[in-house]
Amino acid sequence: MSPDLDVTELQAMVRRVFQPGPDDRCLAILVDLPDEVVPDTPDWKARRTMATQWWRRLAEAPNKLGLEAVQLVHFRNTRANNADLPEAGFVHVSGAPPAAMDQVRGHEVTFANLFETCQIFLAPTQFSLTAPLKRAATRYRFRAATMPGFSQAMIPALRLDYARIASRVDRLKALLDDAIRCDLTFRVHDDLYRLSLDLRHRKAHASSGVFPNPGTAGNLPSGEAYIVPYEGEHEGDPSRTAGTLPVQLGEEVILYRVEENVAVQVLSRGTRSEEEARKLEEEPAYGNLAELGLGVLGDFGLEPSGEILLDEKLGLHIAFGRSEHFGGRVGPDAFSRPDRVVHIDRVYVPSVQPRVIVEEAHLVSSQGAPHLLMARGEYRIDFNDREQLPR
Repeated sequence: MSPDLDVTELQAMVRRVFQPGPDDRCLAILVDLPDEVVPDTPDWKARRTMATQWWRRLAEAPNKLGLEAVQLVHFRNTRANNADLPEAGFVHVSGAPPAAMDQVRGHEVTFANLFETCQIFLAPTQFSLTAPLKRAATRYRFRAATMPGFSQAMIPALRLDYARIASRVDRLKALLDDAIRCDLTFRVHDDLYRLSLDLRHRKAHASSGVFPNPGTAGNLPSGEAYIVPYEGEHEGDPSRTAGTLPVQLGEEVILYRVEENVAVQVLSRGTRSEEEARKLEEEPAYGNLAELGLGVLGDFGLEPSGEILLDEKLGLHIAFGRSEHFGGRVGPDAFSRPDRVVHIDRVYVPSVQPRVIVEEAHLVSSQGAPHLLMARGEYRIDFNDREQLPR
């Protein structure tokens, strides 16, 4: 099978993901560019080449999707994941695409105007645009699939049966909606660490990689249910999230002490631990626990790609930083500078964090009944389709 999507597969993907209708006229592919602050990388260059190929293939016959136009839009990179977009981008017309901002030649367009005139967006970018596009989609009523760090290694994920993925995601969302707490036990060799996530006052989200309704944006490929832990915004009702969260970075396991949903101290010692401690001190919003995510793609035969876009969909993950785009209260204003705004996922699958295992995870309902969600890193709930999954 081809490592890339041909024109027929691309058209099928757009139909499956967005289900274009009579009100849809334009699809735009958003591509961020290196600049004097953030230099280019081979993977970034390859992603821009792939995006250009997708644009050319789809633009040859937009009417086959019921559209009038397919545009390629270049813009200065946001310099950080989920930071705000620049004011304007450039619609590419012809010729070789630019390799950096100083090579841009095209029609300048403000993002406000672009959001008003295009109804569908694909964003295979270096830095994640999920947060700013979620907010803009709500305001301008477009749909967007964000694909930060996308690579050809992820192409198989675009060919999965997303109807079955959606069924699993909906099951997990229902469990999260009914829960007031998630109790996690992590094993690091012979040591156990416990973290309780407060899920009160929150509703979960289902991200199945399908965006047929105006005003929606999310990751592609996808396959997760996620929820923002309660962050204590109600007066007199502090968050009950507390405990110790281990995260393996490189060969080192960092231990974060969590109080009221914020990592307030690093308990471990080492070079990476010292770096993380400095981040917590300099940027307290970095320590906000912004998401509990439950990915399902690991059961569909996919392996980690090294990019968080796919890897977080493989299993359980916990994010630090910005949360307001998921329904929380921590947004860009909570950070000291725009380029310090982050939403960082830590993925708990053995191939990503081999030294940290989710020993057990229980969801506790409002009736107080615990539901075993996960043991030894694997889901322990009945999805009713396990016999059909690849082995």
